[in-house]
Amino acid sequence: MSSADQPYIDPSEIALEESAAERFKDPRHAFWSGMRDAAGAPAMVLFAGMVGFGAMGKTNGFDVWFTTFTSFFMFALPGQVVLLEMAITGSSVLAIALAVTLTSTRFITMTVTLFPQFHQKDRNRSLYASVHLLAMTAWAISMREFHAIEIKHRLSYFVGLGLLCWLISVPGTVLGYYLAGMVPKPVTLGLVFINPLFFLLTFTEVKPWINRIAIFLGCIFGPIFFIVDRDTSLLTAGLVAGTMAYFIDRKFLRKKAGVIG
Repeated sequence: MSSADQPYIDPSEIALEESAAERFKDPRHAFWSGMRDAAGAPAMVLFAGMVGFGAMGKTNGFDVWFTTFTSFFMFALPGQVVLLEMAITGSSVLAIALAVTLTSTRFITMTVTLFPQFHQKDRNRSLYASVHLLAMTAWAISMREFHAIEIKHRLSYFVGLGLLCWLISVPGTVLGYYLAGMVPKPVTLGLVFINPLFFLLTFTEVKPWINRIAIFLGCIFGPIFFIVDRDTSLLTAGLVAGTMAYFIDRKFLRKKAGVIG
């Protein structure tokens, strides 16, 4: 990739190479550090979201096994919600599979931006096993922290981070399932949306500035496109905001930094 195609990064935001080189002693240290980082706000937020999903599953007539099964094997809250909603309406298996696949297209961009940052020796077939641990929370935190982590330890850190987030989703779902009825429905729905809100707040800390510009524009265009067409508003707002952020980065930020002549 040429320098003209890379997003501008403010010089003051460049990684601290010395601290990155000494941050972890070995892969095991990186793994447990990832677990510790996940054990705070990320795990609690994800747990709360899965509690809301578990309650949603019970109130809509699904048994605890099916509801928990989706958390364990899918581990993609938006897709899980779509699965339940479409199953309730009696949609065909093909329609459900297509809808869930479309809601999961975000993983394509998350994968192509995150995985190239791993060490070359880690990019093998065994890397496919770690794909299941990829979630919005784990991706955003990894993107925020990788600049300060030695490249050979990044995969171990990511696995520790993602593994705890994945494992915590199962008890959260079960707890929410059995708490259903005790918690008002608005609170249940609110718990489901805690996870994307946390992702949004975390992503604002991810460099470079183009990410923050895209989020800001998305917040502006989202309500506008929702009024125009609520069914396609999310996709349209993301497409327009992302395209404009790229244009701003290419035409102004990188020219200011002297990346483009």
